[in-house]
Amino acid sequence: MLDKLHEECGVVGVYGHPEAANLVYLGLYALQHRGQESAGIVASTHSKMRLEVGMGLVADVFDPIRILKLPGPLAIGHNRYSTAGKSELVNAQPCMINYSAGSLALAHNGNLVNAHAIRKGLGSKGAIFQSTNDSEVIVHLMAQSKAETFVDQAAEALRQVSGAYSLVLMTKTELVAARDPHGFRPLCLGKLDGAYIVASETCVMDLIEAEFIREVEPGELILINDQGIQSFFPFKKVETKHCVFEHIYFARPDSFIFGEHVYTARKNMGRAMAQESPADVDLIVPVPDSGVVSAMGFAEESGIPFEMGLIRNHYVGRTFIEPQSQIRHFGVKLKLNPVKEIIAGKRIAIIDDSIVRGTTARKIVKMLRDVGAKEVHLRISAPPILHSCFYGIDTPTKEELIAHTHDLEETRQYLAADSLAYLSLEKMMEVLENGKKKFCSACFDGNYPVPITDKKTDTSQMGLFANENFQ
Repeated sequence: MLDKLHEECGVVGVYGHPEAANLVYLGLYALQHRGQESAGIVASTHSKMRLEVGMGLVADVFDPIRILKLPGPLAIGHNRYSTAGKSELVNAQPCMINYSAGSLALAHNGNLVNAHAIRKGLGSKGAIFQSTNDSEVIVHLMAQSKAETFVDQAAEALRQVSGAYSLVLMTKTELVAARDPHGFRPLCLGKLDGAYIVASETCVMDLIEAEFIREVEPGELILINDQGIQSFFPFKKVETKHCVFEHIYFARPDSFIFGEHVYTARKNMGRAMAQESPADVDLIVPVPDSGVVSAMGFAEESGIPFEMGLIRNHYVGRTFIEPQSQIRHFGVKLKLNPVKEIIAGKRIAIIDDSIVRGTTARKIVKMLRDVGAKEVHLRISAPPILHSCFYGIDTPTKEELIAHTHDLEETRQYLAADSLAYLSLEKMMEVLENGKKKFCSACFDGNYPVPITDKKTDTSQMGLFANENFQ
């Protein structure tokens, strides 16, 4: 795997369509970039709920026979990449439980910073957990609620959790969509032939040809049932703090989130990088895929030619067998390969969105030099990552972040680049619409909008990084 931060998941909900599960399945395809570990769908006929879930990509988990097992006009779905809870089937979502009031299912994008404390309290009252993921505490809180209606149970449960959540909940007959008061993660609302669609990103609406209505607002809870759609704001209003990394890396470039087009935001970051830290080079080369749009902006602003000097293999699985005769930079070479004809004899500026540990960037620099690059300069279209995220991103501990342990010159030397520059936090916030007012920048400056109260959070955030082996 490349040395990148990873999003936790994507969610989709459909109410009022005869092929709800099929639409959710397509929506999960559109959101595959948000999680490749597991996929699942729960569907309801209004009298019975059914769950189908499995490990792997959407195409690996679902086939026509499996979709046929999910009839009904109501469905929710989930793609997962773990930030809390191990990578195993028991932690795949949606999670579904049966309780005194019926059946309930949940699909959650985000991370709850007080989940461990809540879990401990629920356990002391007799709650039995089926998984180790933080999302399950929400359905247990709902199951124990004394509120009479589904929407009130959801509101009561969500008032007790802290952190990031954009989620969909369902019973046999109703669908709820909710977003935490800070609005860390994206969530949008659409409509198709009278049916309502909820999804993490608008690219889902584009695929299924649904009309994008609007984004679910921070702190909003939406109820959809046979009476139509209702909006509630049951939480205390706080300052909006969208995750800026959605624009930097996570979201698809063709999505519209946080009131901005991702493509435009990403391209403007590249332009800003060219203004702030120009490079005297022959070619601008992106690290695909996430660096492509910002590299285009850098190239346009600088007037330097843009070339796809690194080609990405999109068909690499999560595991692979290395030959006994060791191949240098094996893990990176499986994903990226330089185009020698373009690179040889040239001064190259490599544009990427971020550097985490520096392992991949170092190998890319070496690969480019091996095929004849005269100079290799690194330009990063975001500020250095100095702190861990606790709101739904799989990040290493601070001690593993190269920008936290090395200054700029030490990092450049480690990467063996001719020069290295990051986009400043101030400049990045300038190019984003109302940047300083509406974005969380905790991974850059350590200013956490929600206090990290859960002592388990530090270790749970390690997610899959603990098992990664960069060759």
